[in-house]
Amino acid sequence: MVILFNKPYGYLSQFTEEGGHPSLADFDFPKGVYTAGRLDHDSEGALLLTDDGNLIHKLLDPKFGHKRTYWVEVEGSITEDAIKKLSVGVVIKGYKTKPATVTKIDFPNLWERIPPVRFRKNVPTSWIEITLTEGKNRQVRRMTAAVGFPTLRLVRAKIGNLELGGLNPGEWKFIKFDLDDTR
Repeated sequence: MVILFNKPYGYLSQFTEEGGHPSLADFDFPKGVYTAGRLDHDSEGALLLTDDGNLIHKLLDPKFGHKRTYWVEVEGSITEDAIKKLSVGVVIKGYKTKPATVTKIDFPNLWERIPPVRFRKNVPTSWIEITLTEGKNRQVRRMTAAVGFPTLRLVRAKIGNLELGGLNPGEWKFIKFDLDDTR
């Protein structure tokens, strides 16, 4: 069984609470499913859960390099130079990230985040779409900070070709899944 879940802001990608953050135990998932990937508590969006340990391994093992696409609100008006640097890879914590597909986008059609992102009248924001084939801890946030545009909001929009498809935060659905869907 495979489940596509729209993880809300503030929740951990695990079934036990920690550090005062609520967990996936607050949602009525079938018994025996585990997350096939992670999103930080301050990130939102697409998360897969499954009872198939082999599938979890294939989704998490870096050698399979499946795509993950994020919509990222950054502080400031992002420049073409920053987008180019993100695309070829930047050094974070002594590691150069793999090339990524990065484009500037208009504000995506998203739900309102609770709590909302801090608004600063004199500091503009902009949005990018970034597709990675690796998943280091807090990678997108570290990448945007490395080029001078800190992340304000991070939403995983797709895992491979799998999109949220109108799922609101906290909603989930069973899906038919093929590992080829993530390439």
